[in-house]
Amino acid sequence: MDDFGSGYSSLGTLSSMPVDVLKMDRSFVMNIDHNDKDFRLVELILNIARNLKMPVIAEGVETENQMTLLKNAGCDYVQGYYFSRPLPPEEFEAFIATN
Repeated sequence: MDDFGSGYSSLGTLSSMPVDVLKMDRSFVMNIDHNDKDFRLVELILNIARNLKMPVIAEGVETENQMTLLKNAGCDYVQGYYFSRPLPPEEFEAFIATN
C-alpha cells in the first residue's frame, strides 16, 4: 500500500484489501529527527506492520539521522534523496556499478 497514512491509505483499508507491504508516506518521516511525537507515530506504524507481518518501506528519507532512527526502530526498507534523486535507467545502472 503506497503512501500509507495519507488520503485513502488508512488503517481501515489494511483489513479490507490484499496488502502485503506498507509504504509509509514521507509526511511521517520528515520531522522524526526533530519531533518526538512524529517519531512515536512512526514506531506505532512499524509495530502495526510487524503485527500484521508486513514489511515497511519509509519514503522521503533525506538525512543520515532519519535513516538511523528508522533502522533502529526496525524499518525494513528506506528510500529517498539521502541515497539518490530519482534516476533514469541508464544512470541508475551507472550509479549501482560505482556504489
